[in-house]
Amino acid sequence: MLRKKIIAALAAPVLIFAISRPANAQDSTVVEPSLKISGSVDGYYKYDFAKTAGNTYTSFTQTHNSFSLGMASVKFEHKGDKISAVADLGFGPRAKDFSYTDDGITQAIKQLYVSYSPADWLTFTLGTWGTHIGYELLDPQLNRNYSMSYMFTNGPFSHTGVKAAATKGKHSFMLGVANATDYRIPPSDMINKKFFLAQYGLAANEKVSLYLNFVSGQAPDTSKSNQVDAVVTAKVSDKFSVGFNGTYTSVKLWDGSKNLDGEAWWGSALYLNFDPASNFGLTLRGELFSDKKQLKVYSGAPVGGSIFATTLSANFKKGGFTFIPEIRFDNGSEEIFVDKDGAASKSMGNFLFAAIYSF
Repeated sequence: MLRKKIIAALAAPVLIFAISRPANAQDSTVVEPSLKISGSVDGYYKYDFAKTAGNTYTSFTQTHNSFSLGMASVKFEHKGDKISAVADLGFGPRAKDFSYTDDGITQAIKQLYVSYSPADWLTFTLGTWGTHIGYELLDPQLNRNYSMSYMFTNGPFSHTGVKAAATKGKHSFMLGVANATDYRIPPSDMINKKFFLAQYGLAANEKVSLYLNFVSGQAPDTSKSNQVDAVVTAKVSDKFSVGFNGTYTSVKLWDGSKNLDGEAWWGSALYLNFDPASNFGLTLRGELFSDKKQLKVYSGAPVGGSIFATTLSANFKKGGFTFIPEIRFDNGSEEIFVDKDGAASKSMGNFLFAAIYSF
């Protein structure tokens, strides 16, 4: 993912070479160990125009007329000369939804890994980390829209395994092997089945960056999937920038004896960012998401189809504090939403405001 940090990690007994987005190079002198602590807290209020919480198919904001908690997050980063470690913890509904395959206290683990850099251009990672797929991130202070896209909700959240990364000039690569998507502890029948991860990055210049991402493997339900994802960002001027995310996933479902021919879900989103002042900005997100075979988001809807979602968010900033008022409208090709009378509808709308503090 464009903005997802690919951090170096522990050398593992598996030989994997890859190049990820550029990391800070270590010089030849010994680096004294250092500890960095950062984090955030957030909460929000949301009002659905149909007066129901059942109109939302995306992550973290499935409420109506309610003041809701987001997440309290704290991240510990300890870095030495060549070895470092990260413990990134989150508490609250947002963190619980993110770690949905875990139970109890382990749901507080967002990321947990050790890193080793034998050279300034090569790193190895062992542990669990946020996915490289997609444009948006779990931590709300790193997004400009508070509500999430359909692609974030239905793409991978995290990976647990080993990866290697390296950089060469403007180019970066990453390769890795991990458990089934989002599983820190895989089901017993999935222990010997792994996912393959890859990424290519290009920093074309100071204003344009490109990432091509890939994930492939067999899920716990024995379906096989191959996902290709692209993220592009461009700074047009000091006040205007653009982001793009496109993803395509081919899924071969299991019929009890074999995997069927592949079906697909896909999506694309455009982010238009306007910052007339250092403490104020606007972001318009337009997303088209298609899941006609109910492979993902439509699993909870009566029929499959496509959705076009438009979200306008304002960002008011003061130091580490960000206030986000947001309005959103989703329009489906089928009647998967409800209106204020409880009748089936092709559209829905809501308003929310969120308060985020990061340090």
